[in-house]
Amino acid sequence: MQKGPKEYARAAIETMMRRFAAADLPPKGGFHYHQGVLLMGVYENWRLDKEAAWFQYMKDWVDSMMDGEDETLQFVRGYLDNIQPGNLLFPLYEATAEEKYRRAMDALMDELRHYPVNSEGGFWHMAVLPDQMWLDGLYMAGPFMCKYASRFGLPEYFDAAILQICLMREKTRDERTGLWYHACDCSKAAEWADPETGRSSEFWGRSIGWVPVAVLEELDYIPKDHPRRREVCCLITELLTAICRFQSEEGRWYQVVDKGGCAGNWLENSCSCLYVAAICKAVRDGLLSADYLEQAWKGYEGIIRSLNWEGSDLLIGHVCIGTGVGDYRHYCERPTAVNDLHGVGAFLLMCAQIRRTFGDGYEANQKA
Repeated sequence: MQKGPKEYARAAIETMMRRFAAADLPPKGGFHYHQGVLLMGVYENWRLDKEAAWFQYMKDWVDSMMDGEDETLQFVRGYLDNIQPGNLLFPLYEATAEEKYRRAMDALMDELRHYPVNSEGGFWHMAVLPDQMWLDGLYMAGPFMCKYASRFGLPEYFDAAILQICLMREKTRDERTGLWYHACDCSKAAEWADPETGRSSEFWGRSIGWVPVAVLEELDYIPKDHPRRREVCCLITELLTAICRFQSEEGRWYQVVDKGGCAGNWLENSCSCLYVAAICKAVRDGLLSADYLEQAWKGYEGIIRSLNWEGSDLLIGHVCIGTGVGDYRHYCERPTAVNDLHGVGAFLLMCAQIRRTFGDGYEANQKA
């Protein structure tokens, strides 16, 4: 009998739990978004199934990142990527009321308070890359800021998160396609930066995928009466509509989104998972019409067809390893990995959104 999204999510989680003790998740010893993305995917499926072992796995990893008698969070400053796992602290704090989690949240927010910004207030992606804004950064910092603002009654962080979203659109959006370029160097000094706009030259799949996933999560916390909420809703609808125009016939999306069929380009699973997840949530939130669910289901099935098994272990391949900013050849020649944490995390986020939209069964949901 064909498996449904619940079974695929369980198989993916249990595969990773068999292969890695929580504290050994790579890069071992780093409080980093690789682990954070995976464990947020675990958490989203835990919310549906309440499997105690899954929550404990998440908790064990976070606890392994705390050191000393006062259990201080160990993280490297100067990287937006190292803020993202902070999203795991909120459910842990709610479940346990342990002050170490509150202290860790406060430390990450203090990092953002003093984080370097360009002349317009946009976060540098890394402290070692002055004036560079990367799409990935919206996922790394935005949801954390909005959750912190909501949990502790600090609305100024809603404003800060919205500023990052709107600045990123202004700096990276392409008028012709509606897609957003991977990055912009506001100083125009980077080798890859257009000398007039500062933009990079290509639409990298996963970087674009982080944007709607992040912003839709932020909208769960941004107050309904916030004066810029409508602006945020409109820009994410606009971006998702553009993404949908570039879906391949087999259902997935390409590594370089707008150049399907060009030499060297290939269908990439992590961006495809993120797009499917975002489309599902946007439809449920009323930002896209239900007609788009046909594309979400087509994308889901394309991803499922690409999977393999090794005994009881689920293998999620066709996933680009992490990458910096570059040209077309750079993205096309990036290595792929099987069960890379980016890929499994994105897959789990997708499964959770598919389940919330279509239900857990397969037979009743073969049509969107």
